[in-house]
Amino acid sequence: MDFPLFLLQIYSNYLNYSTILLNFVRENMRRLKKKLYLGLCGGVVAALAVVRALNPGIMRSMPDERDTVGVEEPVVAPIAKLAADRPVSMPKDDRPVSMPKGESPRYHPIRSVPSYNAAFPDVQDVQIVAAMKWGVRPVKNRRQAEERKSELVYIGSNPFYDIDPAMQSSIPYLVPRASDLLYDIGRNFLDSLYVKGVPLHKIIVSSVLRTEDDVARLLRRNGNASEQSCHRFGTTFDICYNRYTTVSAPGGPQRRAVQNDTLKWVLSEVLRDVRQEGRCYIKHEVKQGCFHITVR
Repeated sequence: MDFPLFLLQIYSNYLNYSTILLNFVRENMRRLKKKLYLGLCGGVVAALAVVRALNPGIMRSMPDERDTVGVEEPVVAPIAKLAADRPVSMPKDDRPVSMPKGESPRYHPIRSVPSYNAAFPDVQDVQIVAAMKWGVRPVKNRRQAEERKSELVYIGSNPFYDIDPAMQSSIPYLVPRASDLLYDIGRNFLDSLYVKGVPLHKIIVSSVLRTEDDVARLLRRNGNASEQSCHRFGTTFDICYNRYTTVSAPGGPQRRAVQNDTLKWVLSEVLRDVRQEGRCYIKHEVKQGCFHITVR
């Protein structure tokens, strides 16, 4: 038994005995002399004063004897006090969790890559090998594409990326492996913007699966198009680096403007990481304004 509990029990017993004694004195007051009565009362008060002086908090923390007899007192960690000492505020807008009072938020730096052409050098000859390995047989036209949906995954605009509404030369289908890669790129891009303190934007996918008919039409009006396009296999997609979708709450405050170059720097870091993980090949397309990506 520790000292505080032992002291409390002595104090409780003493109060009970003092009460009995005072009641006895009150009932027999007429028989006792005045000096004896005052002496007994003074002794009780003095004894209580001594006990309280030894433990000043005894009057505030004294337990009920009926609740403590025969019950071991549990040890409870002061969790509530720790939580009160270190409050954590929820994130507002697109900013990280707020720092302790008096400290400014610490965002991750934006580093980009030393050179886009050096970081993303994977040309057509490299990407076509992976496309033929992981992709489906080329699709003749849109009608045949509808019949081949069991081999492909439909991709539409979602919280992590948007499909370019002006996309006409391809249809939004990918093989599951490429669909997973695109999902991870979109999610990682939003995460990276968040930790860098940049307002949230979604990437825009400008080209996906192309049928043989789509490729033929592109060859007639685009000299850079390839007859052996990787887009025919459902393994390849293009992500714009000069257009993004601003993420904002409907009716909420206007997001601050962010230059496309800043967003491209962040996107290049994300793409560099997935490429270094061996998940894809990437070519930086200057004329098309996109990153040309093939799953591997």
